[in-house]
Amino acid sequence: MLLLLKTLLKNIVPIGEYVMTKFLIIYSSVDGHTQKICERMRLNLNKGNNVKIISVEDICREELIKYDFVIIGASIRYGKHRSNVYKFIKENKTLLDKIDNAFFSVNVVARKTNKSSPKNNPYIQKFLKITKWEPKHLGVFAGKIDYKKYNLIDRLMICFIMWVTKGPTNLNGAYDFTDWQRVDDFCKKL
Repeated sequence: MLLLLKTLLKNIVPIGEYVMTKFLIIYSSVDGHTQKICERMRLNLNKGNNVKIISVEDICREELIKYDFVIIGASIRYGKHRSNVYKFIKENKTLLDKIDNAFFSVNVVARKTNKSSPKNNPYIQKFLKITKWEPKHLGVFAGKIDYKKYNLIDRLMICFIMWVTKGPTNLNGAYDFTDWQRVDDFCKKL
């Protein structure tokens, strides 16, 4: 109740004054691409707002209540979001439900048009079912493959997955499938 009252009072502003929104962007990234997407979001949202980016491993519950809007971004590796994202949502779902929030997933399968929206992306749907969380805003962005960054096992496994799904298999290549305009548009909606 006190949190709700604080939020209401904070939003009462004299006419002509601008309300600065405090955004917290939390990410879970295996290879750093999700963090790069978060940095792009920060540039978009930073115009007149306070924006902080932090890893899901470094966030504490007490810090959440300092923000008006929480955005969580998580990458997929081998068909799964990392367990630390699920743990964070489970431990903080009640608090997240009380503030503005968004979730986005970064996965290479989203490079395909028929899997590029929250409604048809299997990883978003699985995430929502497991967490039983209903974020106010959802997004999905195609990720990146950089074969040279991976260890041998990951390189071969990801190459095999790409071969099966008709993706790029050149082990010397790096492929950024992210539609950066789509990231910008997602921020505008927030």
